Amino acid sequence: GKYVLLPIVFGYTIHSLIMEKHPSWYTWFIVSASSAVYALGFVMMTPQLYMNYKLKSVAHLPWRVLGFRFINTFIDDLFAFIIRMPTMARISCFRDDIVFIIYLWQRWLYPVDASRPVEGGGIDALSTAAATEAINNNDGGEEDTKKKKNQ
Repeated sequence: GKYVLLPIVFGYTIHSLIMEKHPSWYTWFIVSASSAVYALGFVMMTPQLYMNYKLKSVAHLPWRVLGFRFINTFIDDLFAFIIRMPTMARISCFRDDIVFIIYLWQRWLYPVDASRPVEGGGIDALSTAAATEAINNNDGGEEDTKKKKNQ
């Protein structure tokens, strides 16, 4: 991702420097930096989509997180329509909508398989299952080991 995106961002900054009029170097720097932030913001959102696709699962994306993403996306859209802002900022708000829709599509496409412990509860379910098994096997830990050695 970064090997493709960084040359595009640098190319845009050079294009902006050569082809567009800027009142000062400071203005050019601010425009270039904001464009880089918008591009990197998109890159920060896509690994989750890729991970969902590769695992064919969305168990690691809980409903609470999806709810927070929905609220964040809704508020961004609201401000994009109400507040006057640069076009790049407005486009970045709607880019979040596209990623959110893909999240929802993946949520529908890849159901959570509760029979697999990793998907049903993550690492906590595995550690709880291991602790329960140790208790059921009457594994007393160090004290039982010392008693067995002394006998």
